[in-house]
Amino acid sequence: MNKLVFLLPITLLLILLLPALTHADCSCDLDQEDGKRPRALSLKLAALFSILTAGFIGVYLPSLGKWLPFISPEKNIFFVIKAFAAGVILSTGFIHILPDAFENLTSPCLNPHPWQDFPFAGFFAMVAAIGTLVIDTVATGYYNRIHNGKVIEKLAGADEEGGAGQLHVHTHANHGHAHGMGTSVPDEGEDLIRRRVISQVLEVGIVVHSVIIGLSLGASDDPSTIRPLVVALSFHQFFEGMGLGGCLVQAKFKIRPMITMIVFFSLTTPVGIAVGIGISSVYHENSPKALIVEGILNSGAAGILIYMALVDLLAEDFMNPKIQSNTTLLIMTNIALLVGAGCMSLLAKWA
Repeated sequence: MNKLVFLLPITLLLILLLPALTHADCSCDLDQEDGKRPRALSLKLAALFSILTAGFIGVYLPSLGKWLPFISPEKNIFFVIKAFAAGVILSTGFIHILPDAFENLTSPCLNPHPWQDFPFAGFFAMVAAIGTLVIDTVATGYYNRIHNGKVIEKLAGADEEGGAGQLHVHTHANHGHAHGMGTSVPDEGEDLIRRRVISQVLEVGIVVHSVIIGLSLGASDDPSTIRPLVVALSFHQFFEGMGLGGCLVQAKFKIRPMITMIVFFSLTTPVGIAVGIGISSVYHENSPKALIVEGILNSGAAGILIYMALVDLLAEDFMNPKIQSNTTLLIMTNIALLVGAGCMSLLAKWA
């Protein structure tokens, strides 16, 4: 199973679209005062390291369940933390990204026809959510069929081996062994496959908007805009990372793909900031091309994150028998969800 099958095409798309964001041809562009740039640069460098650290700690923390038993997936607190993180992700989609997409695609710098004739931001978000559903179901079904085929092959091999023996008891022994092979290996279960697909699709949505956020912050030369973003985005990356990290732990990836996905998440926003710093002299956020590309990508990211938060994170956990049979845990997870969504919504005042 290719652990980055969903991530690489999105990353390549973003890289290919960067040149389109660096050409301005709109009179709405505003030049920043040169005196602000040194201060802005120091703030951007601080943001780069702060967001990198917060994101890495957030996404890696759930992996420490072996040494910190209270955050292991078997504990009730894990569901509470994950519900809080899911609230952060849900609020990110609804409160932060989707409004930005509407602002991008209804900007007065764009031709009013067709951009103000139709709610393109909502449309692209809907298409992205439906596309995520399709990818989610197709990928899960595909890997389940592979898994079931392997189990059938093992059972068939066990039958042949049992048939070759002279003792009837030997056949049953091999049947028992074959069934054990199919059900006792944790990394081949259908539930595990489902969780692996969830974690990869979730990372796609996070990567898309993280690159855009980093690019916008890195290209900005206004210290008053950057300063509140440092704290807000560090908080955002930490808890979004915890949501993703919880999915990775439940998916039980092997060490190499686990490290790859952790590093990939941790670096997306800082790399976006670094690229933004590099192109800040030629990047103009109010150019039509930049507005359209950012608007479409923000819409898509919003649709993906809203779908993932509601369907694959919240519904998946809240319908879990462990929560359904524990009233106290059910109340705690609902409160955590509301607090996470509320805290992230409050940050919209500054970022």
